[in-house]
Order: sequence, then C-alpha cells, then structure tokens
Amino acid sequence: MDFATANDGTRLAWRSEGNGPPLLLIAGQATGMTGWEPIVPDLARTFRVIRFDHRGIGSSEEGQTEHLSTRGFAADALAVLDAAGAEQAHIYGHSMGGRVAQWLAIDHADRLGALILAATAAGGFLGRNRDPEATRALTSGDPARLEPLFFDADWAAAHSEAVRTFFTSRASQQAKRRHFRASKEHDARNLLDTITAPTLILHGTEDPLTPLDNALVLHENIPRSTLVKVAGARHGLHLDHPETLDWIRRFIDRKASGL
Repeated sequence: MDFATANDGTRLAWRSEGNGPPLLLIAGQATGMTGWEPIVPDLARTFRVIRFDHRGIGSSEEGQTEHLSTRGFAADALAVLDAAGAEQAHIYGHSMGGRVAQWLAIDHADRLGALILAATAAGGFLGRNRDPEATRALTSGDPARLEPLFFDADWAAAHSEAVRTFFTSRASQQAKRRHFRASKEHDARNLLDTITAPTLILHGTEDPLTPLDNALVLHENIPRSTLVKVAGARHGLHLDHPETLDWIRRFIDRKASGL
C-alpha cells in the first residue's frame, strides 16, 4: 500500500496491480478499496489497476470537512493519479464514485481516457429518486438489509466473503454521514454536455438505489455516450455481473485505444 497527499495535506491510501494502461477505480460512498477485490485480478490482466480509499475511509485520513464533496473527492483522485505517476487514465466510477468521475471528466478532461459510469446519477432534479425504504436501508448500514439491494441472491450466497468485505469499511459514523451527504448533494446536471471523454454507462435494470431513469438522463446529456442496460442487475452489478468487465474492455479497445 502507498500513500498520496491531497491538496489539504490529507494522506490517501492507494495501491496498484497489473500492467498496461492505467485504470482508476473510484468506489461508492463509504466503501473501501477492498470492495473491488472480486474483479481486480481479472482487470489486472489487461490494465494497471489503481484503487484507493476515499478520505475518512479505510487507511485514508479524513482531513478537512470542506473537502468532503464529490468535487473534493475528484481532487483526491487526481492526487492518487499523480502519486501513481499516471498522467492519464481510464476512469471507472461506481455509484458515488461515478459522481466523482463526472467531475474528473468535466474539470480535468486531459487526464482521462475512457469514462465508465456504473450505477450512478447526475444529481440535481434529473432522473428519479430512490424509494424511501431503500434510502433507510442504505443509511442503516445493516448488511442484511443492504445485500438484496446490491446483489443477486444466488451470487451473494456463493460469494459470502466478497459480500462481507464489500459492506465492511473502516470509518467513523461521522465520515459515513458526510459521504452520504456528499453523494446526495452532487449536481453535475448542467455540465454533462461538456464531457468529451468516450463514455460507457452501465446500469442494472433492477437497481433500487439508483433507478434506471438516472442512466437514461446521463446517456441523453453526455455526448456520444454508450448505454448498456444490464438485465436483472441491481446496484452492485460491477461485482455480480462479470460480463460487465468484457464490455469495459471492448469499449476501451474500440473508443480509447490511443491511451
């Protein structure tokens, strides 16, 4: 494990595996880098996979409160890329990580190759809000309530350790609340049309936390984006639907092979 230094001096834990074009993984709210474990070995056969703990999560320091926003997290992601010596990278953001990735694409287009947005939203009043019961389950932090919102039941039963790791993040309740607020307050709706990176949008048709309408909004507003609706998938499609990795590889090969 290595450490990057954010612009406010906060130390951010990161690691990389594999060789090839850099691919930065940006996790969802209050989720540590270990949550990516099930797919890193596969991705690392093609890419240099870089992942990190958001500030306040895992081995990363929390730092100053004003940096706990999706735009602030994007600045942290840049610090990780700098520490990794990656002048440019493909970006794969899941859930809140997709919101963070939007700011990278909007504010730092020169640092991106391809942009992959999974199970995420533009914020503001675009798309459709989740059911209140799903929100209560999310804020409860109870894995038993969260699991059916994220994963197929059969996959979860067969991968209990991966599920446990995904829902176990070392963070204070204060940090978790601040992550939730940062994700909720995200709003990039008026700037989506400025994104120039080749963009792949992956979204489950049965996602109860970020309904599919949100992906349609992203697709309609990000120029020349590609939308893949993952049949039957829920919010954790990046783990329990490994076919998404093939779509990512093909998309990058086709759209961003010049990186």
